[in-house]
Amino acid sequence: MAGKKMEQTGRRGGEVGIREVTIPGTEQRVMYSRDGKREYRIFLTKPDGDPPPSGFPVIYLLDANAVFGTMVEAVRVQARRPEKTGVFPAVVVGIGYPTEMPFAPARFYDFTLPVPAAELPPRPDGAAWPELGGAEAFLAFIEEELKPEIESELPIDSGRRTLFGHSLGGLFALHVLFTRPAAFRTYIAGSPSIHRNERPLREAERKFVSRLERETLNIDLLLAAGELEKSHPSRINANARELAERLSPLAGCGLHVEFKEFEGEGHVSVLPALISRAVRFASRR
Repeated sequence: MAGKKMEQTGRRGGEVGIREVTIPGTEQRVMYSRDGKREYRIFLTKPDGDPPPSGFPVIYLLDANAVFGTMVEAVRVQARRPEKTGVFPAVVVGIGYPTEMPFAPARFYDFTLPVPAAELPPRPDGAAWPELGGAEAFLAFIEEELKPEIESELPIDSGRRTLFGHSLGGLFALHVLFTRPAAFRTYIAGSPSIHRNERPLREAERKFVSRLERETLNIDLLLAAGELEKSHPSRINANARELAERLSPLAGCGLHVEFKEFEGEGHVSVLPALISRAVRFASRR
């Protein structure tokens, strides 16, 4: 993964003075959805050393263009001393897009459910909404194409898969939890944009709760938001907190829920703090 170029002030002989900064041990590849209509940039890193007998834990990360580097370094630095940090070496699989921008418009389609135009709130910038409603197709890409490719190449512990999403990605993570709970062991939904798909998500939540009353699962869910999001008209902070309160009584059915509010952080600034918390949460056994 390339970063900014830095100029070296002192040179020796023919030594090149400007080089790209990269993150050691990372790679990227291009993948397409089965119908060929969606292109993804997949970022990948795996730990040094031998895997545990059951394989490495794996974190599947949305919006990888924005946060892959942060996640990789959080794991790499903290996993050096797992006995002190509680963080274990893990494979990180970032799902991004063919752009150098941190957030791509394509995420609006991939992370959302279909919703009638009349139910859409105005966009903050006043522009028209891009195409929405591709969450099921995106989930099919993850389950039927991405996971099989990655997990055929690397020794992965299928019982320690984590899905991390923030904002619209957090909304998508909740959709997966409610509709395909066995897809991942751990779900992390930071500042989830519940207001974008509130009606269908509440219906999926109701069915999920009914399912848990009939069968026992073993799932961890971290819901989080920044303190400064309390004042946002979308109720991002309140929606996440209220969801945690509704789901917490299900601990006896195997759903373990934690809500974390990050003091002094807003919708975007919350990301580094959330990622540091997330790598510890994902390492819980």
